[in-house]
Amino acid sequence: MLILFALGFSSGLPLLLVFGTLSFWLREAGVSRTSIGFFSWVALAYGVKWMWSPLVDRLPLPWLSRRLGRRRSWMLVSQLTIMAALAGMAYSDPSTQIYSLALCALAVAFASATQDIVIDAYRIEAAPERLQGALAAAYMTGYRLAMILAGAGVLAIAAWAGSDLGYDPLGWKVAYLVMMGCMLVGVVTCLLLHEPEVNLAAQQQAQAEHRQALIERGCPAPLASLLAFIESAVVTPFAEFFRRFGWQALLILALIASYRIADVVMGVMANSFYVDMGFSKSEIATVTKVYGVIMTLVGAALGGLMVSRFGTLRILMLGAFLTAGTNLLFALMSQVGAHVPLLTLIISVDNLSAGIATAAFITYLSSLTNVAFSATQYALFSSVMLLLPKFIAGFSGVVVDNFGYSSFFCGSAAIGMPVLILIWRVTRLNLPPKNH
Repeated sequence: MLILFALGFSSGLPLLLVFGTLSFWLREAGVSRTSIGFFSWVALAYGVKWMWSPLVDRLPLPWLSRRLGRRRSWMLVSQLTIMAALAGMAYSDPSTQIYSLALCALAVAFASATQDIVIDAYRIEAAPERLQGALAAAYMTGYRLAMILAGAGVLAIAAWAGSDLGYDPLGWKVAYLVMMGCMLVGVVTCLLLHEPEVNLAAQQQAQAEHRQALIERGCPAPLASLLAFIESAVVTPFAEFFRRFGWQALLILALIASYRIADVVMGVMANSFYVDMGFSKSEIATVTKVYGVIMTLVGAALGGLMVSRFGTLRILMLGAFLTAGTNLLFALMSQVGAHVPLLTLIISVDNLSAGIATAAFITYLSSLTNVAFSATQYALFSSVMLLLPKFIAGFSGVVVDNFGYSSFFCGSAAIGMPVLILIWRVTRLNLPPKNH
């Protein structure tokens, strides 16, 4: 649990640095809302990580994999890449070096998505099923505490090293360099943890037999090895999922793809909204990045208890309704203006709802994963979860610029409602959410 807590911290730290916190930085530097919306597409890396997850799952890294193991080697390389790219972001001023900043942010997103693939696989492989709930809770606690640091921490450091009101590039430079140093938590943990023991004999035997069959048909040995690897690492994990659930797999993927759409689409413009409303860095840091994340943790704990008491699908339904409905509260704030008590109330309700939804959703995704293909299948689910919402969120700035914040928040609530129908359909079909 301590290991998963530290790995959750390492996994959660980069996300806001290329998403919410970055949008605050861009807006303060004078970047338009439309550009900020499109800039959020760097986070699409989290939505396409299934494309390289088979390589992370099965491909050894030269020298490192022999010494650290397949999980730890990929984990270390991704963490060091994140640190280097965060340093590049720190030295890029969005007012004059927007393309350099975008390139470094993209590198952070891809390396962070790779780290998520490895850590999710490690979590599933490191302990038996009866401990997965506790490990997920420890991981999520570390993840959310890292988000406090990447949100409130960055704003506080930027205000201390620069200015609380108004743009000062020095403050943001110092803040991002501090975040780079905080990634050492993940690096040290990676070097200290044990490599999980997973029996891959059956997969390796099947791969060897397929390779031999190709050679016997006249295929050159190097090509046969490549094709056998692709069959074992890429085709089999996806085929196993569709074979297990049949056509109902499409319904599951549709639910996963749209479950977080209301939350993600609204989140891109949230920090720009706070800036435009006139809140200071310290107010936003205190209310949304510290208090808000604490409420998310409370919601996650409550969600875990509710899942064990009422079942996963029922709490999925509740979480989807709450996360979409709370967007309407932000529409109310757009009419009231900068009012800290109202912001505190809205953030409390919104983040509590998000915590409940996230706890149920992680439980559901983990239950669908076959431990023999943990990295690839979980990467598929978590990628599908973000791909559509992140793509649509890229147009959020255009909507705000043309229709205003109130219409945007109402619209983001409305697009979350069809998810309830999908959950109802899944419940009616009685799909088996369990490990295999």
